[in-house]
Amino acid sequence: MRAFADTNILVYAYSTDARAERARELLPKSTVSAQCLNEFVNVARNKLRMSWPELKEALYTIEALCDLREFNDLAVHRLGIGIAERYRLATFDSMLVAAALLAGCNILWSEDMQDGLVVDGTLTVRNPFVQLG
Repeated sequence: MRAFADTNILVYAYSTDARAERARELLPKSTVSAQCLNEFVNVARNKLRMSWPELKEALYTIEALCDLREFNDLAVHRLGIGIAERYRLATFDSMLVAAALLAGCNILWSEDMQDGLVVDGTLTVRNPFVQLG
């Protein structure tokens, strides 16, 4: 199983939320893209109120734990637009789905998308927090 982590997994891993422990368990088993890192920076600064030194330390840890992938932005864009149209996903969600597909992942950990959604017959969206309800 190869998994891709949506930004919310990164955010919960650095929060005091009840989902933090589960999110931290997923990080070493997950692939992330630059889009996830950029979104994490935005949320960490604005909602988690992390200082720049705290944020940089978190980013170094995420980079050490996760499988980081560099993607051809145009390939992600083109595939993502098709996914947004076909599956009626939000644009940024469809770009994460495209990145997960291009990375060869078969699971996308996300709280924000429809749990159980299967994209292109190979990638399944799973909410890792369903049982924590």
